[in-house]
Amino acid sequence: MVLQKGKYNCITDVGDVKVGHVTLYEKIDDHDTICTGVTAILPHSGNLFKKKTHAANAVINGFGKTTGLVQLDELGLLESPIMLTNTLSVGSVMQGTLQYMLEENEDIGVSTGTINLVVGECNDGYLNSIRLQAVKPEHAIQAIKKASTEPVQEGAVGAGKGMACFEYKGGIGTASRIISAGKENYTVGCLVLSNFGKREQALFANWNKASLDTPDGSIMIIIATDAPLYDRQLKRLASRSTVGLGRTGSTIDHGSGDIAIAFSTAATFEHNSDHTIGSISFIRDDHPAMGQLFQGVIEATEEAIMNSLKHAETTVGRRGRMLKKAPL
Repeated sequence: MVLQKGKYNCITDVGDVKVGHVTLYEKIDDHDTICTGVTAILPHSGNLFKKKTHAANAVINGFGKTTGLVQLDELGLLESPIMLTNTLSVGSVMQGTLQYMLEENEDIGVSTGTINLVVGECNDGYLNSIRLQAVKPEHAIQAIKKASTEPVQEGAVGAGKGMACFEYKGGIGTASRIISAGKENYTVGCLVLSNFGKREQALFANWNKASLDTPDGSIMIIIATDAPLYDRQLKRLASRSTVGLGRTGSTIDHGSGDIAIAFSTAATFEHNSDHTIGSISFIRDDHPAMGQLFQGVIEATEEAIMNSLKHAETTVGRRGRMLKKAPL
């Protein structure tokens, strides 16, 4: 049985989750083209540092340059937007995100600790003149400020502008599922940055082998849910995205950075509190709802990847290279 989709089949079906894109596309000359961008995912519209969300990650294959996963894994709390960009722009995006968060929180580094910033990446160097490092800190700030709860624009936008998927045009894709748990309904949403695969690997199409020299590739998988889960359970959700990825035909190559990050919006963890003891509510692991959540993540991940292909448009990049829209 396939689960019901959310209202917009989108990660923002999870209440108050916001997504913003900044897309950069400019032909410089016959050799160089800027074809890249930034995508920001905000767990809620409040102060992300003061009201942290429970979160976890699963490193499916670690050929990636994501920042912030060590502390996320240690403490199980997300205290910043999740930012996506190209491999050589992680530093710039981290700098811009830091600037934004410092302006929002004057106490960071003064009367309280520092901040853990989460930035993920994929290599868009097939289309994008990645060495130009066109993404600047201000683009990260713009993506955060543009973030909204509206349905997410998909395909060759934001961080997905220069990405390839199964040697066709990939990029940003999203999907969602509804979970029934007794009298309660919960939503699980997924957003991917797809940049992996060879045409002949696709399980959903009969595509002939191509001669494109695309890299092994990567994928960032961002999972949001309003189900009350804590970090250990969210890590279980993140790991299930591997099944959805595999359903499309990915073989998780040696040079592929495949990383999933999951968070719950059901409750926030206050940065400042005088209480010695904290408490959380969560769905029992042995409740049937957990199985549905696993299924929802798998279905949403698979469909988000498909949507990243369906909504992308043929794009020309550096040296005249072209990635065509997938014939789906």
